[in-house]
Amino acid sequence: MDIFKHHRNSRMEMEEVYFWTTTVKDWKQLLKPDKYKTILIDLLADLVQKEQMAVYGFVIMPNHAHILLELLNMNGKEKPHASFQKASSHAIVKDLKLNHPQVLAHFSVAEPDRQYRIWQANPLAIRMDTKMKASQKLDYIHNNPLQERWNLAKRPEEYAWSSAAFYQTNHSQFDFLTRYEERFG
Repeated sequence: MDIFKHHRNSRMEMEEVYFWTTTVKDWKQLLKPDKYKTILIDLLADLVQKEQMAVYGFVIMPNHAHILLELLNMNGKEKPHASFQKASSHAIVKDLKLNHPQVLAHFSVAEPDRQYRIWQANPLAIRMDTKMKASQKLDYIHNNPLQERWNLAKRPEEYAWSSAAFYQTNHSQFDFLTRYEERFG
């Protein structure tokens, strides 16, 4: 039995843990520059600091991010993951306008509510209702940079844009992380 068998779902409920994947439009490798990864990290840290989200694990890849998270409190009228996508889009578009206008053209859309789309619509959200599921997804997250198609590191904890070092060595530059075991007991 495949415990990860699911229908594509982008809806998330408060106070539930999710494996959440957000992907850059058209799978473009927009997140290769560290400055864009830093934008995502800073936004995660801010949402955690404001007690709107708990982050149990993550990896930021060149064209997508996987995050093991829990939505704790609304950010005004928005759920925190929506705020994350909106704020990261605005920050990235601002930088692209200033520094890489030729790249920004790839993200132009004819939509009534926006001129540019950084993230694909309908990110994947899979509820993690057991410690085993969360552990397996965390392993998947941490091993993502090692996949042959990426080859970004030799060992999970060597990839700088992931929570792997937090779990492997108990040392991390990401002080916004919470161990998933604390949530699942």
